[in-house]
Amino acid sequence: MHAHLIKLLSLSGLTAALFAASNAAYAADATAPSFTAEPCCSLCPEAHDEKNYVTRYQQNFTTLVQAQGDWLFRTREDLRTEFDTTPEGYRRMQQLHDAFKSKGVELVVVYQPTRGLVDRNKLFPAERDKFDYNTALRNYQAMLGRFAKMGYTVPDLSPLTNEQQAHDFYFRGDQHWTPYGAQRTAKIVAESVKKMPAFADVPRREFETHLSGRMGKKGTLHNMAGQLCGTSYAIQYMDQFETEPKGEAGDGDLFGDSGNPEITLVGTSHSGKNYNFAGFLQEYIGADVLNVAFPGGGLEGSMLQYLGSDDFQKHPPKILIWEFSPLYRLDQETIYRQMMSLLDNGCEGKPALMSTSTTLKPGTNELLVNGKNGIKDVRNGSNQIDIKFADTSVKTLQARLWYMNGRHEDLKIEKPETSETDGRFSFELRDDKDWADQQLLALEVQGPEAGAAPQQVEAKVCKRNVFPNVAHQTAQAGL
Repeated sequence: MHAHLIKLLSLSGLTAALFAASNAAYAADATAPSFTAEPCCSLCPEAHDEKNYVTRYQQNFTTLVQAQGDWLFRTREDLRTEFDTTPEGYRRMQQLHDAFKSKGVELVVVYQPTRGLVDRNKLFPAERDKFDYNTALRNYQAMLGRFAKMGYTVPDLSPLTNEQQAHDFYFRGDQHWTPYGAQRTAKIVAESVKKMPAFADVPRREFETHLSGRMGKKGTLHNMAGQLCGTSYAIQYMDQFETEPKGEAGDGDLFGDSGNPEITLVGTSHSGKNYNFAGFLQEYIGADVLNVAFPGGGLEGSMLQYLGSDDFQKHPPKILIWEFSPLYRLDQETIYRQMMSLLDNGCEGKPALMSTSTTLKPGTNELLVNGKNGIKDVRNGSNQIDIKFADTSVKTLQARLWYMNGRHEDLKIEKPETSETDGRFSFELRDDKDWADQQLLALEVQGPEAGAAPQQVEAKVCKRNVFPNVAHQTAQAGL
């Protein structure tokens, strides 16, 4: 009987222990959402084959690489070792810097380190050994040096690489930085901004940042893996932050007593509200920052939207912070033609060499013809075109420019779907290579789709502003 009782007691003790353990596990689950389980699957063979990345969007992810846990990398973008552009790209970046400087605006380039440079410790040993981190870092720093030689203020973000931090800089399955990555970047950028001579006269203001909640990120790399392999990944949860003026009552005065902010942020979706990059900049710089970046804007979207706005034209900032990643090519000629034209507000307030106001019908529409009122000297190297649609939602311009010698150029400008458009397309006539001496004969524009309502449009050709000639400076810099 005694032995039997001991046996019963020991069994009941075991049951109690199991019950307690079960309750503890349940309680731990209830306080989630953090996941420690191993991932269910690795990438399928299809994800390693470049031919399966068909669309333009998919090609941004060529090719996915499985890393530890749920981490994924892209070989072409995340594990790149080259950071460079073409001679034309350097010429244009130099020209852009000098054009802004002539307007009294100093540019800060925030050139993000890649996910491979920052998070290589998440790669499996075989992939980590294949990735030449030292060459990548050296080339990344060399590119920062080239921007600096042109006159840009260039925060050195290389201390952020090879990170061993508690909070991830980048998301496991997404190309965006986390709010913690944005915070670390903003600290370094702020130190560079505060050393700029242009910062001396910027009105100061104190800001403080607080935790505002949690965000769930279903990553773009994870989504691409899902498209190719049919797999799914857990949502990654991350802290979110909000920055506000310190100790000020909410009086609706966005920029305090300073009126228009003297610092503006343009950039990609990394500068969007989710990651609070602009907020962290305000806190660490100690001044108002006007954030005009928007998701889906790419390299140039928010820059072009801002240059065409009254905010820039009437109150240009002293300092313009331009955030972008090495993903974007810096030799896209059409982008610079628009930026250079909008910097000087296109044909606004300038005498028109040729102009028209008409209604576009479906198909090809001839807008301007050189010779209707006598032949005019409309040489590419010194002129620009400004086109305005009455319908401000128009986001695409398809045009053909004809020249006196029978040559022509097809031009397509597409604004991001997420942009707030004004129906305006302003651009310099093409002047790279041997295009500068071409004489414009005519401008044709594609009208609306068949069956759509006619579109009212105005078009002008005018002289462009002659910004400083920087070709010799570029050569001297060895670019």
